[in-house]
Amino acid sequence: MRSLTVNEDSRLSLWLRVREFAVPPTMIESATARRTVGDWAGACAAARVDIDLDLHTTARTHGRELANRVRDDLRHLAPDLLRWHMPRIAPDGLLRPGLTVSLARYRDTAVHLVARTPPAWAGAGQRISLALWDGSGAGQHPHPHPHRRFRLDLHRHLWDARRAAELRVRSEPDRWVPEARILLHAEGRAEGAVAVRLGRRRRLLLDLTAGWVTAAPAGGDWPLLPDAATWVLPDLALLRAGLIEADRLHPLVAAALVPGHSPAPARRSCGERLVECRGVQHRIGLVDGVLVPLDHDPAEIHCEKLLSALTGTPLPCLRVIEQAHRDPVGLLDIRARLDHGDVSGALAAIEDLLGPGASLPEGALRDELERAARRRVLHGLFRSGLAEVGQEDREVPRQRSRR
Repeated sequence: MRSLTVNEDSRLSLWLRVREFAVPPTMIESATARRTVGDWAGACAAARVDIDLDLHTTARTHGRELANRVRDDLRHLAPDLLRWHMPRIAPDGLLRPGLTVSLARYRDTAVHLVARTPPAWAGAGQRISLALWDGSGAGQHPHPHPHRRFRLDLHRHLWDARRAAELRVRSEPDRWVPEARILLHAEGRAEGAVAVRLGRRRRLLLDLTAGWVTAAPAGGDWPLLPDAATWVLPDLALLRAGLIEADRLHPLVAAALVPGHSPAPARRSCGERLVECRGVQHRIGLVDGVLVPLDHDPAEIHCEKLLSALTGTPLPCLRVIEQAHRDPVGLLDIRARLDHGDVSGALAAIEDLLGPGASLPEGALRDELERAARRRVLHGLFRSGLAEVGQEDREVPRQRSRR
């Protein structure tokens, strides 16, 4: 593998964690199964996407033709693919909070199909919501207006299953000129200049009419080339660096970037673990849904528990089991699943580690589960409009933008 700069290595490490935990295979499988039979609402539910629109109301307000166009887009929306490509922030690769992203802009109207993320303090579950925006407000959402930097209406291949195969072509280097033409056409302009964001305070001006690039003067009102048109696709960067295999990509992404790829069969992990105990290798594993030492008989275990109560030195096998309950080796992965909203995946990992019949004592693992539960309550309060003013100042530290 080629050497990486510190910044590049940090960015790829972040995206590697995102690809591992943010859109789990179970979500993709369930959402895909529902989408392919026409159940777009079920697909959204499987991908933890809330639906804040009603097509009957849309037909009454904006006409049946527009409602039918929205319905057609929803039927082809791959919500798991949308989650895969949504903007994220450092340090944990969580969804960029408080964002409104235009997915489709319906010509001859002011209506957009948008995807929204909640503010950071209400981000438990990492849920996305779908709505229609026509220039009016959006209740509790802090930024209801579609963000011109983070827009996907010109990049349907990042959420529309019909267009996913375009990903390979649209991810090629030196795409600024064709992407700029797409932007200008969407803005109703035949030619002209577009601004290209290179960083927080750096922008270039790409003039297609004159054929030159220069630093963008301050205060200009040029169309802004969206991030999706300028950044290096993380999956492509991970593949080129040899840090990920196609099997770990979203199937629609893998099919576009690695033509002819066939998914490998799922691999099962072994249910037993080895422990160095008094100079020999012992096994611990699940029996009747509980993690137990397999190479000690019950009488020996009973005696060892009594001795450890007196001496404070438990048998190594017992020590490993106790540690697994309080502060397991896999805690970082469990925490990552909880942070990305994959509660069922976190519980499955705990069950695989400790067994379905295990009870959790006080410790880091229990603390993480309780914290996740408290934050889900906050999300529910936000969705219901009952959130306490200033709650975000006490709950969630500020995070740095990654895109």
